[in-house]
Amino acid sequence: MSPLLLVGIRLTLAELLMAVIVVKREHPKTIINWTRIATIGLFQTAGVMGCIFISLRTITASESSILTFMNPLIVIILGTVFTGARYRFLQWGGVILRFIGVFITLGLHLHLRFGTWLSFLGAVSWAVATLLIKRWGTQVDTWVLTAYQMLFGGIFLLIASVTLERPKLILNTLSIGIELWLAIMASVVQFAVWFYLLQRGDPGKTSAFLFLAPFFGVISGWVLLGERITWGVFLGGMFIILGIFLVNWPEKKLSRSTGKKPQGAGE
Repeated sequence: MSPLLLVGIRLTLAELLMAVIVVKREHPKTIINWTRIATIGLFQTAGVMGCIFISLRTITASESSILTFMNPLIVIILGTVFTGARYRFLQWGGVILRFIGVFITLGLHLHLRFGTWLSFLGAVSWAVATLLIKRWGTQVDTWVLTAYQMLFGGIFLLIASVTLERPKLILNTLSIGIELWLAIMASVVQFAVWFYLLQRGDPGKTSAFLFLAPFFGVISGWVLLGERITWGVFLGGMFIILGIFLVNWPEKKLSRSTGKKPQGAGE
């Protein structure tokens, strides 16, 4: 399959599967909320997936992972600039350590190609969607939001497939199996869990765990495909785990009697 057609069919199929789940749930009653869902679908689904799938035409999966999973770092930067969110020194340090860990894990090299910029654009799109979900997501049922943002995103991608590429589709057992896996596990289940966590937690902390994705991708390649693991995987994994630990380090509570932080609570 051509990349945009592949991901467009995946997301449209996922929405059809979710239609059975959300049909009896409360749907948005205003144009504003429907517009917000479409906007989230544009960034979270069409922007991210489209950039990733096309970038793989010119760069390796490892390079695409490095750039796409800069999302948590961009979330904290955009959150600080546009929403007034305040992140502690430890959280900034954790983000930097995680990015270094991903870079080490995936080979310590990066080549600037068209796919490089596309992957970075996908990371920015993902970060924007993360903040929009945090801002608007509580106003819509999680499952309804998951289903319809995928529908809008899938429609955007199918339109892009027709206008930006030569659609190619070969149906066989392998292609159907891949589409079903992507639609059910990598779309329905993944998006529902992701939106649920974003609505109930800090987007910076939630996004922190995304840095585990490329790390486990390398591990899965070793287990399932027999790919060689280098020392960089283990070293990078230590950086990633330490970074996640720092980002999620609990802030010390104020003293009840004085209303001040206990001595030594400063950063």
